[in-house]
Amino acid sequence: MRVIVFDYGAGNLHSLVKALESAYVEVGVETDPVRAVARTTDVLVLPGVGAFGAAAERLAPGRDAMRAAIADGLPTIGICLGMQLLFDGSDEGTGAGLGVIPGRVTRLHAARVPQIGWNEVTPVSADPLFASAPVPMAYYANSYVCRPVSAAAVLAWTEHEGDRFPAAVRAGRAVGVQFHPEKSSAPGVAFLHAFLRDARTTERS
Repeated sequence: MRVIVFDYGAGNLHSLVKALESAYVEVGVETDPVRAVARTTDVLVLPGVGAFGAAAERLAPGRDAMRAAIADGLPTIGICLGMQLLFDGSDEGTGAGLGVIPGRVTRLHAARVPQIGWNEVTPVSADPLFASAPVPMAYYANSYVCRPVSAAAVLAWTEHEGDRFPAAVRAGRAVGVQFHPEKSSAPGVAFLHAFLRDARTTERS
């Protein structure tokens, strides 16, 4: 399985790449958004490093190609900022997201921002991903959160200082998580590999 991490050029992706690697997974890092969703890509990863405006700018030349690939069934997981890029736009910066999930990213309503540390993940449905790899507590590092138009997209919620927001969302074969599974100990890494196992069960259209 070939997993491609789309690099916005904002930080070290080493811990994420190591968490994704296994005997059946080959991980590559790609800075070109069009090449990131080539037919040879089995899974796309949008990592959780950087600011929305800068990431949207790097994404812009291949936004339509990436959006089309996700719509065609390319298994995709967005982490933190990567989850936010699945939405229409963000108050953090200019530029368009992928618009895979209708909604907007807004600042976390809290006295202490960013939220850094461990917080609960509360599933709201019997999504097989969370059923096979529960993550009761996860590591967060965020100042902005996703506000979907419809709660039907939400797989799990979390709360920080009274602000309840999605911990995880899904649109087809695209999943977004506000937490960092690669930094969430063994359950977080197990969650990543549960996603990859699920991606192997059906082919991209």
